[in-house]
Amino acid sequence: MVGCNLLTRFPRLSSCLALILGFRSFMMIENSPAIDPPSSASELVAGYVSHEISLAAAHPAAEWKQANPIAFSSDWQGKNPDPTRVTRVRVLWSQRTLYLRFECRYRELHVFPDSEPSGRRDHLWDRDVAEAFLQPEPSREAFYREFEVSPNGMWIALDIFPGGRADLESGLERSVFLDEKSLTWSAELGIPFRLLTARFDPSAIWRANFYRIEGQQEPRTYLAWQPTRTPQPNFHVPRVFGRLRFARSGGT
Repeated sequence: MVGCNLLTRFPRLSSCLALILGFRSFMMIENSPAIDPPSSASELVAGYVSHEISLAAAHPAAEWKQANPIAFSSDWQGKNPDPTRVTRVRVLWSQRTLYLRFECRYRELHVFPDSEPSGRRDHLWDRDVAEAFLQPEPSREAFYREFEVSPNGMWIALDIFPGGRADLESGLERSVFLDEKSLTWSAELGIPFRLLTARFDPSAIWRANFYRIEGQQEPRTYLAWQPTRTPQPNFHVPRVFGRLRFARSGGT
C-alpha cells in the first residue's frame, strides 16, 4: 500500500482536469449495474497478463477487462447491503506481479492528513480503507498478508502470523483516483510476488478476502466479500476466506 503523483494526492485537482478524469472514472464504475448485490460466490479468478502493466486508477489499462470483478456491499456479518457503498475488486497477475483494482462508492470520506514520506501510514484501518487479505499457503491458516489503501493514496502492508504482525518490505506500487462529484474512488495496487511467497506457483489455489471500512468513529461501516459473521467486527478470520485462482494464458 511510491511517492504520490497528482492522481494519488487528496487535494482537489483543477476543475478542468477533475471533470475529464472524473467522467472517465465514473463511467467505468457506472457501466456495471447501478446496484450490485453482494457476491455469493466464494471464488475470484485472477486474469493473466503476459507483461507488466502501468497503474493508472483514473485511466485503467485495457487489460483490466480480462478480470471479472467480484462485488460486495454487505457488512462483515453478511447483512445490511448498502448499494451506496458497493465495492468491486478485480485481480490480474503477471510472472512478477499481482495486481489489484478496487472501485468503491462512498457516502463520506474520513482520511488521515499525514503519512510517512513513502505514503505508509500506521493504523490506516482507523480511517477509510480498502483491504486485501491474501493467503498463498492455505495449509498455514494463521499466516497471511494484509494490504490496505486509502482514498488519498496512503497504504500499509503487513505480514500476519500467530500472535502478531510485522511490516513487509517496500516494493508495493499504487495509484489512486478520487471523484468527489460522483462519490467514488478507485485504487490500483501492484504487489511483487516476492512479498507474498518464496516461489509462486500459478497452479496453486490461494485463499483471500476483501474488505472496506468507512467512518472515523463508531459505529463505523465494515464491509466484507466473504462474511466473517463474528459478533463484533473482525476481519482476521482466515477460515472463511474465499478462493483465489490464477487463470493461465489462453484460458482459465
